[in-house]
Amino acid sequence: MFQEERLRAIVDYLKISKRISVDEICSLYDVSRDTARRDLVKLEEDKLIIRTRGGAILPSLHNEVKNYSNRLQVVSAEKQSIGQKAATLIQHGDYIILDTSTTVQACAEHLGDIDCTIITNSINQADILSKNSKANIHLLGGEFQKEHRYVYGTSVIERLSHYHVDKAFIGVIGISECGLTVAHEEDGAVMKKMMEQAKQVILLADHTKLGVTGYYRFGMIKDIDLLITDKEPTEEFQKLLNQNDVEVVVTLHDTTEGGN
Repeated sequence: MFQEERLRAIVDYLKISKRISVDEICSLYDVSRDTARRDLVKLEEDKLIIRTRGGAILPSLHNEVKNYSNRLQVVSAEKQSIGQKAATLIQHGDYIILDTSTTVQACAEHLGDIDCTIITNSINQADILSKNSKANIHLLGGEFQKEHRYVYGTSVIERLSHYHVDKAFIGVIGISECGLTVAHEEDGAVMKKMMEQAKQVILLADHTKLGVTGYYRFGMIKDIDLLITDKEPTEEFQKLLNQNDVEVVVTLHDTTEGGN
């Protein structure tokens, strides 16, 4: 294994296990202790790890979450492909919930004229879906979060408790062994209730969210049924998904319309 491949493998391992020792690097990748230490020095120089006594950990992530308008400007092709695939899972007569994420918005944008009922707390999702001639839209009412353009609060959660839907489509800041995380507690509280009211929970997350832990945990991996992402998860992360009975659809290798 070349050093570049090994460095990527070490970072992938850290995303799952959060900590790695020099001895583990030697055992996992069949290298000497001197080589393992050089790998850690290189990763630290690239600011990908923090070296500890006898090993390394990942640095903490405190990335600023841009407001909704700015996030819309950077919706990637990967998110569009995830949203397009998600839209094919919505069938005639379905009752569904859409959360406020930009990846889920990509799903709304690709939804054809299907006679379904959609519940959302996103102002943008409702506006997009208002152009859909057959979709029946329920916009939840509550306190308006101006920066990220969604409504939240106890009234939203109470209203959600009256609905029982076929599918809930949600996005995250991160998904890891710590669970499903978002940047804001009020958003997470609503998303938790959305998942509870759905027969099937479908997570839309590009590969940069896998192995990442955000600020507020609103659910566990076992709470989702299907993950739609753009790249194959690492072997370690796939094991984590398998342990929690989560099915995976990878859009990079999935170019057919419809089905799982």
